Amino acid sequence: VQLVESGGGLVQAGGSLRLSCTTSGFTFADDAIGWFRQAPGKEREVVSCISTDDGHTYYADSVKGRFTLSGVNAKKTVYLQMDKLKPEDTGVYYCAATPRTTCNMALYYGPRYWGKGTLVTVSS
Repeated sequence: VQLVESGGGLVQAGGSLRLSCTTSGFTFADDAIGWFRQAPGKEREVVSCISTDDGHTYYADSVKGRFTLSGVNAKKTVYLQMDKLKPEDTGVYYCAATPRTTCNMALYYGPRYWGKGTLVTVSS
């Protein structure tokens, strides 16, 4: 099992970035795959999660309407499109996944697998 993030970088407020999480070892049939972030000096928080069995997607209130999570089964890749970025979106973004479960369960118990993270910096 492996999760590899890419797409982080420096962007001005109001700009956009797209993060990618390329996975291996997941079927995308019934997995929970999502993104967390950790800002400097703060605890890690959930950003978004998708249950691949039915496509149900969860978003944190702070990113609703600005971020879009999508998955491509053939590529075993999940994307996080981030628009209208704000300085408070700055942090390390981690891809996380749990096989054979839903986002509700994965977020309750905590994801089983984690990527190493990619840094997103939004300047004001």
